[in-house]
This record gives sequence, C-alpha cells and structure tokens, in this order.
Amino acid sequence: MIPASGSYRLANARVHRSLTPGLAAPFDADGFALVELTVADGKIASVVAHAGSKAQAEAVDLAGRIVLPCFVDCHTHIDKGHIWPRKPNPDGTFMGALNAAGADRAARWSAEDVARRMDFSLRSAYAHGTKAVRTHLDSVPPQEEISWPVFEAMREKWRGRIDLQAACLLGIEGVRDKAWFERLAKRVAAAKGVLGVVTYMVPDLEELLDQVFAQAIEHGLDLDFHADETDDLAAVSLKKIAEASLWNGFEGNILVGHCCSLARQPDLEVLDTLDKVAKARLAVVSLPMCNLYLQDRRNNGTTPRWRGVTLLHEMKARGIKVAVASDNTRDPFYAYGDLDMLEVYRMATRILHFDHPVGDWPRAVAATPAEVMRLDGAGTLAAGGNADFIVFKGRSWTELLSRPESDRIVVREGRAIERQLPDYAELDELMVE
Repeated sequence: MIPASGSYRLANARVHRSLTPGLAAPFDADGFALVELTVADGKIASVVAHAGSKAQAEAVDLAGRIVLPCFVDCHTHIDKGHIWPRKPNPDGTFMGALNAAGADRAARWSAEDVARRMDFSLRSAYAHGTKAVRTHLDSVPPQEEISWPVFEAMREKWRGRIDLQAACLLGIEGVRDKAWFERLAKRVAAAKGVLGVVTYMVPDLEELLDQVFAQAIEHGLDLDFHADETDDLAAVSLKKIAEASLWNGFEGNILVGHCCSLARQPDLEVLDTLDKVAKARLAVVSLPMCNLYLQDRRNNGTTPRWRGVTLLHEMKARGIKVAVASDNTRDPFYAYGDLDMLEVYRMATRILHFDHPVGDWPRAVAATPAEVMRLDGAGTLAAGGNADFIVFKGRSWTELLSRPESDRIVVREGRAIERQLPDYAELDELMVE
C-alpha cells in the first residue's frame, strides 16, 4: 500500500485532532477528520483536509483508515524484560515480584544477558510502531556498572530507529550513602540519562528527596520517580515529591509513575496533593496493565476490588501532563505484554475510561510523553516532521480498539518497515541454568 519511493500522497486518511496540531478540518464527535497526507523525502510535507470523496488517481486511497503518529513509551523496564520463564512471580504479588527480580538480577544479569533481552524488547517495540522508549535500569551495586554501559551501546545500535532514554532505578534508601549516590548521579549524567528513585514512606524521606533534587540540579538532570505503588492510604510520597520540587525551585522535567494509593485516599487529601502536583508542574504516568496485575491481588479466594490505576482524569482537569505506558514485560512484575502501545492504549481506554468522550486522551501515548522526554516533533503528525506513523485497518475507535491490528503498517521516514517480531525461542538458552 505504501509506495517505496518515499514521496507520495495518502488520501482519505483518518487522523485525530489531538495529534495533528493546527489542522483546519471538520472533525467528527470522536475527534477524527479525513485528510490528505503528503510525504516527501522522508518528511511530512503537508496534512490538509481532504476535499472530496474520491482520491485522485496518483494518490493512495486509505478509505478512512486511521493514521496515528508512532508511539512514545515513557516508562519501561527492558533490563528486566523476558526473565519470566526462568524466574516467575511465585504468587503474583508485589513482594513476590520484588524478591524474584532481585534474585534473578543477582544471579543472572551479565552484560550479555541484559543486552540480548534489551535488544529483543526493542525489536518488539519497533515492530509495533514505537519510536521512543524510556527504560529504567536497576542501579543497585554492582548492577549499575553492568547495565549502564550496555544501555549506552544499545542506544547507539538503535539510533535512528528508536530514541532510547534511561533512568536509574533504586530504592530511596540507597540515597543515604551520599558518596555512592553522587557517583551514580555523575554516571547517569555522563550517559545523558535521567535520575530516578523509588520512593517509600521512610522517616527521612524529605531529607532524601532533597539529596535527589540537589544532585539533579548540580548535574542538570531531569527526574523520574516510582511512587506509591500500593493501596496503603498512608503512602503520600507523590505529595512529598511535589513539595520537594517546590521548595528546591527545581526547573527540570519530573515524571512520576504509578501513584496508585492516591485513588484510595480521602477527597481532601487528594485535592491537596493534586494542587501541589499541578503547581510543581509534575507529569504523571499510569501503568494500567502492570498495576491491574499486581494491585489488590488477594490469593485467598476473593476477587480484587479495585483497578490499581491513579486519578488521571482529575489530574488532566488541572492541567497536569498525564501518560500511560507499558511498564514491565514478561517478568515477575507483569507476566504478559509485548511493548505494544496500541495494547496499552486499548487496555487504558477500558480500565481508565478514555472514552465518552475520547477528548485528547490519544496524546497520552504519543505527544505528551514526547514532551516529557524532550523529543521535539515526536508524537504528532505535522508538516515538516519526520514521516513516522502507523496505518491501521480500523476506521473508528471501536474498530481500532477491538482487534490487535497485527497487520498494521509502520512507516518510518516515509517508508514501510519490515515488521518482524522476534521469536521467543531466541531467548531459550538464557532461560536454562
């Protein structure tokens, strides 16, 4: 369907208002408009409202198929990915995941092991239509000396196909070793990474957050937190992060993931937290598939009672940037997944009610995470931008989100790529003792 020349016109392409800035066109109730999209020399030359019901002879007629920009996945763990066959979660709980992943890391995460699993994950994401990924890297000693060089090599290997970012990952208690944490921050800065920690309600949380912000300011780093991945009403580290950002005068980007406990807290506590998050200009990413899997798992013959996601609607209403992302893939934290952001958005629509109305929720898997990751031009369809987009069979949200769309066409720099998903058998030798 897509010409190999790199210069062509697509007629009757259905695009969404939230992902085509500046488009003057009649939009339907779900935010779609029919356009003619012109590609020249790997760039989008124009996106204009389609004038007639039929395409001109020299144009490719998409007959109303949806075209979306390539996805941006801002919260993943590709250093953990695909260890499930050798280290499954024994009971599906968060602690089961934490202990299993920690044991596997200590025993098996050599440079070769991490590199092969990372590359497998990136090939999957690329085939599904993702053009940018932020991964967390477990950075507890001695793993930081192994995984960060692997990441830097992988970033070079994938340059031009996937924009790869990394954030260090360690529990906030690791910041107590000031000298070691300062060395880690320097290591992250040298790799042009992002400074990240997992926050818990430890007694010295505020002091530790000040140290995190101090290192970020000193080295000019953005921040990425895991926060409140629990149903404990006393878990309010999201609020503490916002307060720390304000009193430290932090000017960089901050992304906070999970924030599950917020959905369980009293309204007054929620309102106070959201006001501070908005004032501090934090962005929040929910991980609907992983948290649906982990949160409220009971293992006592009773059914889970809540969805494990945070309050994205309330956040967006306050102007807080919100996104959804893949999180873990086939590891003890989530037994499933394939880094397919269409699956993430499909699940998020059902779990978080990204519909009735659809509004600008599609930004949550494209334009918004691109802004958080400082990726200019990514996540939108606009003249002058790279011709990086996905052509689906679906012509409406109900068509698009009802099937896997495994025959989607992924276009990068104007040309359709060969969508070859890697075979799980490639990893078999890594799964044996």
